[in-house]
Amino acid sequence: MTTKAAERDHALADDTPLAATLLELESRGVEAFRTVRAPALEAQQIAREAGDEEAVQRTHLLLADVQMREGRVGEGGRLAHQVRDWAEQHDSPYVLARAHRQLSIFYRLVGDVSDALTHAVQSVAHLTDDVPPKIRARHLMTLAVGLDDSGSPADGDRRYREALKIAEELDDQDFILLILNNMAYSAYEVGDESAARALTDRMRAIMAATGCRFAANLLDTVARVDMMSGRYDAVETALAGVLDGRVVANEADAAAECLLTLAEARRLAGRYADAQVALDRAICECEANGLAGLRARVRQEQAALHAATGDFRAAYEEHLLFHTASSALHSAQRESRARAMQAVFEANEARRASEHFREMAHRDALTGLYNRRYVNERLPALIGEATATRTPISVAIADLDHFKRINDTLSHATGDTVLQHVGALLQEAASGPIIAARMGGEEFLLIFPGIDAVEATRRCELLRLRIRTHGWQPVTGALPVTSSIGVTTAPDGRATVSALLSQADRNLYAAKRAGRDRVVADQA
Repeated sequence: MTTKAAERDHALADDTPLAATLLELESRGVEAFRTVRAPALEAQQIAREAGDEEAVQRTHLLLADVQMREGRVGEGGRLAHQVRDWAEQHDSPYVLARAHRQLSIFYRLVGDVSDALTHAVQSVAHLTDDVPPKIRARHLMTLAVGLDDSGSPADGDRRYREALKIAEELDDQDFILLILNNMAYSAYEVGDESAARALTDRMRAIMAATGCRFAANLLDTVARVDMMSGRYDAVETALAGVLDGRVVANEADAAAECLLTLAEARRLAGRYADAQVALDRAICECEANGLAGLRARVRQEQAALHAATGDFRAAYEEHLLFHTASSALHSAQRESRARAMQAVFEANEARRASEHFREMAHRDALTGLYNRRYVNERLPALIGEATATRTPISVAIADLDHFKRINDTLSHATGDTVLQHVGALLQEAASGPIIAARMGGEEFLLIFPGIDAVEATRRCELLRLRIRTHGWQPVTGALPVTSSIGVTTAPDGRATVSALLSQADRNLYAAKRAGRDRVVADQA
């Protein structure tokens, strides 16, 4: 570490008013973001007058976070990129770590799971040993979220537990509750009822011991976990405070989320009239707060409620409205993400922008995997290298079985979620030189440079099992998700692109004809 970098790291521990203010602002929770702008601007002015450029950059990141939380994602992302560049040029590991964390949040907001995880990893990697524990814990939480979103819940849980250990050592009960809540909701999302139950029980114990009250978003998590085991009376009890106003919603969507949870629990308990009351209130909350995404989910629950009462015409009509709202929402989100990305890259150097957009042109927007364009450019070169060195190259085509049934029975939004999960599983499988790509629809391609038929087939079989045994229940309910895979190998690399892909495709259809959910390789 350079002398200047060491001096800057030492400055983190300074007991000056400016240093203390910055650390306190950087340690505030997400729910307190509205309280950050004014003191951050004041700290920025003090830092400029003192000529402390690093402190100025730290205030930029605080303001970038506020911008993103307020919906000005592009502005916040652009500012975070600028701070990252400054930190790299000035050898400032702490600011660099903070900038990567903010960029992870930015890319998550614009739907780029892969880049969000990349920056989350860097946000932890650049932290020095003497960083304040609470800051380290917050970076670990960002990494845990990135791992969860990328389909690695076990790794995410490990990072959450590292953050939890720090919070326990600090005896910060609010921070402990926040981490437990995130862990419980992650367990809920993957259908791990026992883990989710243990975590929410611990949350209840902390609240009982401290005499504090649950915030609305924490209550919703507790209620969702109760609903997993059919404890509908417990859901009613948990959310009673939200209904009668004793619990103030700490986030704009918290009350509507709680009401939607309550409506679902009441429907499942057969209390249809009461479920409708909760839905009507949820609709009012959505429209009052402009919650378009949540309003679409309310329509979905309304359709389920109509179906439960036997009014299938109304259920069908509401389901059509849900699809219309979902399509409009996805379109608006895509436009918003495009605007945010444009705002970021317009402000960056032309070289950086062109490199990133070139990478984006090779990526599938939904899954983050490489796309057909990348395969068309890269596969001929890989075959050429294998031919020159007389080494094997294998390719496999994977196709999801009966995928149309998921789209038709559930929704295209659910189908997109399935594809994202499968994309994450393929990313896990694509270690080392292996390349994973989405060719279109529900068809994926794996390229195995230097890997022979036996090993490629083994890896494909592991992937097939991983897809089949993934925690699909929260996504598709009773509908299974399986895959058929056709794999082929050129033992000495001598092949053409069309020959390899055609043979892999023939093997894929042999797997389909043989009953699906299997791997078929070349016949000896």
